[in-house]
Amino acid sequence: MKKPSLLIILTILLFLNFSIFSSPALAVLREHHQAPGILSYHAQYSIQDQQKRAWQVIVFPEDINQKNPNYYVRLVGFPALADFIHPSSLEIITSEGNILIAPDVFAKSAPAANVGQYDLTEIFSQLPTKGSVKLIFSLAKDALSYQDIALNIPSSILTEWWWLYKSSHTQ
Repeated sequence: MKKPSLLIILTILLFLNFSIFSSPALAVLREHHQAPGILSYHAQYSIQDQQKRAWQVIVFPEDINQKNPNYYVRLVGFPALADFIHPSSLEIITSEGNILIAPDVFAKSAPAANVGQYDLTEIFSQLPTKGSVKLIFSLAKDALSYQDIALNIPSSILTEWWWLYKSSHTQ
């Protein structure tokens, strides 16, 4: 009679150990309908910058049903706290020290001051499959100055970006 109760207690302790000490998932792959009959996927994350401000980082293809769709990263900050400078490219620094540049999609007009979007299409194949990257972009500090913001993108998120990229290039 003691063995079954001991087994139950150990099972509960093991479950609690995994649920308490496991790290939460950072990324969410979502599917949505771009239009009737057109299904698309995007990867969405909430990542903090060096000042502990949260940013939404969304990577998505323009149209996953195209043979080689364009890929974008959209960065969204909290309204009134983030004012993107346009036009201004996104700098991506790999863990190996390579610097990649993604052009500003909202160079002429942005949907809101707290939103930046950059074209990854030409540089996606140069992103590392292992390691991490740092995204660096500029925000207006005041009327005459700016500040650079850095977001660290870990390997687990890059893996999901690559899954998203490869899934549309194998169709």
